[in-house]
Amino acid sequence: MTTPMTRVFLVDDHAMVRSGVRAELGDAVEVVGEAADVDGAVAGVRATRPDVVLLDVHLPGGGGRTVLETLRAELPDVRWLALSVSDAAEDVIAVIRAGARGYVTKTISGPDLRDAVARVAEGDAVFSPRLAGFVLDAFAAGPAAPVPEPDVDPGLDLLSAREREVMQLLARGYTYREIGQRLFISVKTVESHASGVLRKLQLSNRNELTRWAVDRKLA
Repeated sequence: MTTPMTRVFLVDDHAMVRSGVRAELGDAVEVVGEAADVDGAVAGVRATRPDVVLLDVHLPGGGGRTVLETLRAELPDVRWLALSVSDAAEDVIAVIRAGARGYVTKTISGPDLRDAVARVAEGDAVFSPRLAGFVLDAFAAGPAAPVPEPDVDPGLDLLSAREREVMQLLARGYTYREIGQRLFISVKTVESHASGVLRKLQLSNRNELTRWAVDRKLA
């Protein structure tokens, strides 16, 4: 008897990223739908009831955590795998606490992504290697331990989800070209986002941005 193909729903606010993920997954799964924001994700997952949702963390309308908190109790058989450019501890812990079965970054290879989806569909927990430590630390005190809320700088509220991604990668020392490759956007678009970040945070240069991010544990 043939094993049913894993049904996957993609959630990411960038069409090029969704297209790239589709290509990497290939014929290993059946992609049953896509969404670019929280409302679209909630409606689409409800309608298709996939086996696995590949969920971006930063989305218009509230973020991946909001999607999880809205649907997890309603659709207990759906499994969630976060796929994000962010490797910040607070992002990882937040979506795992909300109910995701795993968290991988967008630097993951195609074969590893296919393997991660398959393992999550089977009920395993999957993490990019360096992120597993965040989860172990967060749960070390036991499941009833309160979730520490990260300090939020008012400046962050001025940045869009994409600008936050660019900001974090800039602060970690990536070049514009490397950022563009990671986020599937052009170098010119990266430059535009970088200028917007500096302007909104009232910073003069990349060195100041790095210090700003490090001080707030965002880098």
